[in-house]
Amino acid sequence: MTESASFFVPNPGAPRLAFLARKGENPPGLFWLGGFRSDMRGSKAEFLDKIAERQGRACLRFDYSGHGESEGAFADGAVGLWAEQAVAIFRAQTQGPQIVVGSSMGGWIALLLARALAEHGESARLAGMVLIAPAVDFTHELIWPQLPENVRETILTKGAWTRPPNAYGDGYPLTRALFEDGKANSLFGGEIRSFCPVTILQGMADPDVPWRHALRLMESLAADPATITFIKDGDHRLSRPQDLDALAKAIESLEGQMPPG
Repeated sequence: MTESASFFVPNPGAPRLAFLARKGENPPGLFWLGGFRSDMRGSKAEFLDKIAERQGRACLRFDYSGHGESEGAFADGAVGLWAEQAVAIFRAQTQGPQIVVGSSMGGWIALLLARALAEHGESARLAGMVLIAPAVDFTHELIWPQLPENVRETILTKGAWTRPPNAYGDGYPLTRALFEDGKANSLFGGEIRSFCPVTILQGMADPDVPWRHALRLMESLAADPATITFIKDGDHRLSRPQDLDALAKAIESLEGQMPPG
C-alpha cells in the first residue's frame, strides 16, 4: 500500500507542500531534495527511505510546489521559491542533525539551504551532504546557453516557452522568471559554503550536468571538507543498483565524520 502524504504550509496563502516523514531515533536524520520536475517517490528517494528504515533513523522527503503531490503551478515556481520551501520544511519538520541528499537541482537547493541555515545560526543542523549530479546554477549555466536563439527570444518577449516532451517526461514551460530567479540565486563566481562535509557523486556519461560542472563545484567548496566520486559510465539519474550502492556508501562515509556525542 502506498503511504499517504502529509501536508505542510510554509506561510499563509502558500501552496500546500506534500511530504513523507519517517520517524527514527538514531541520528543523523536523512533529508531528501529532489531534482527539477522530479518527485519524492522516485527511486533514489525511496532508496533513501529504505536506508532510514533499516537503520532506525528519521527521513523526510517532500515535493516542491508544482511538483508531485504538492499544490501550485509548476510555471509559478523558481529555484529561489523552492529553496525557501526547503528551508521552511527543514526547520519545521526535522529535528537534530541531518544528512541532506540533493539530486540535480536538489544539489543547488541543498547549498542554498546551507546558506540560509548559516544566516539563522543553525549550521550545526547539517551533519553532511551528498550531492548527486549537482546542477548548481543550471538555469543560466546549462539550459540557457543550449536554447536556440529564437527560443530565447520567445522567452524574453512572451515570458515563457513550452519545452517539448523528452526522455524525462511531458513538455513543460520554461519561464523568463525561472531564468531571472536563477541568476539572482547564483552560487558560482565565488566561494561556496556547505558548512559541513560534502560528498559529490557524478556520472561521467551525464548528458545534462557535465562532469566538469561538478568539478567546478568541487573547486568552489574550498573552505569545507569535500570529496568527489566520478562514475565513468554513470548517467544523470544515477539510479542503477551500483549507483544506489555508491549513495549508501557516501552516507555511511559522512556518518563516520560526525563528531561523537
